[in-house]
Amino acid sequence: MPTFTAPDGTRLAYRLRGQGDPLVVLPGGPMRASAYLGDLGGLTAHRRLVLLDLRGTGASSAPADPTTYRCDRQTDDIEALRVHLGLERLDLLAHSAGGSLATLYAAQRPRRVGRLALISAALRPLGLSPAPADRLAAARLRSGEPWFERAYPALAAWLAGDGPYDDVFTPFFHGRWDEEIRAHADAEEAQTNEEAADRYFADTGTDPDATRAALAALTAPVLVLAGELDGGPRPDLARRAAAAFAHAEFALQPGAGHYPWLDDPRWFVRRVAAFLAGERAAPSPSAE
Repeated sequence: MPTFTAPDGTRLAYRLRGQGDPLVVLPGGPMRASAYLGDLGGLTAHRRLVLLDLRGTGASSAPADPTTYRCDRQTDDIEALRVHLGLERLDLLAHSAGGSLATLYAAQRPRRVGRLALISAALRPLGLSPAPADRLAAARLRSGEPWFERAYPALAAWLAGDGPYDDVFTPFFHGRWDEEIRAHADAEEAQTNEEAADRYFADTGTDPDATRAALAALTAPVLVLAGELDGGPRPDLARRAAAAFAHAEFALQPGAGHYPWLDDPRWFVRRVAAFLAGERAAPSPSAE
């Protein structure tokens, strides 16, 4: 895998997949190796994906200073990657917790962003975190599933702090639940740096009002895409995130959970590729 060096000397790795103009992809998790993103449902037919392994994940080295796992401390890694790739501006796609990193980078370096796609991203730097009630409301949409009666109480207990994370409620994060999705979910533990994940959002000191003010300088088009069945973020929270950007559009993927490229690859690729190509789509209907 190609590598480059972060400003603090940490060696970072990325993988290249597909053809076309480069699209830098930031994984979520938080701090899950980028392998879980695959080819993003076939987006590789439209763009060359530059899939970054964040520090301490995948093929990237662990930093000497573990406090640099913090989301706000990793924006310099994105800038170092831009310079390494020789790009004047980056087109960025970020999934889930990676959306917070992408948003902070855009706020700090608005002139270095060409297009920004935020996928299933609850933007904590803007003060937009999903509440337990949001996740439970989304979970109740799945009441017809055969696994619901067993999974819902376990999810409620975990969100209330009365029980551990239990694989029994993992299906709530997906729009479909079959062997392919089970295998994808089963890989998460081995792909995630738990120490880094615990530090990612810790003590960042970011000010949502200041971040929103800084984003006023961002002229790049932004896509905020949410899954209809996702609880983190729910569609209404994702719409509020889109409102923080001057040039944003919102897309709601029907029947999708937190990993929309898995639930309906054709729908996902068609919508994201159109945005990256500069094609304006019709507004998505409300799911609320």
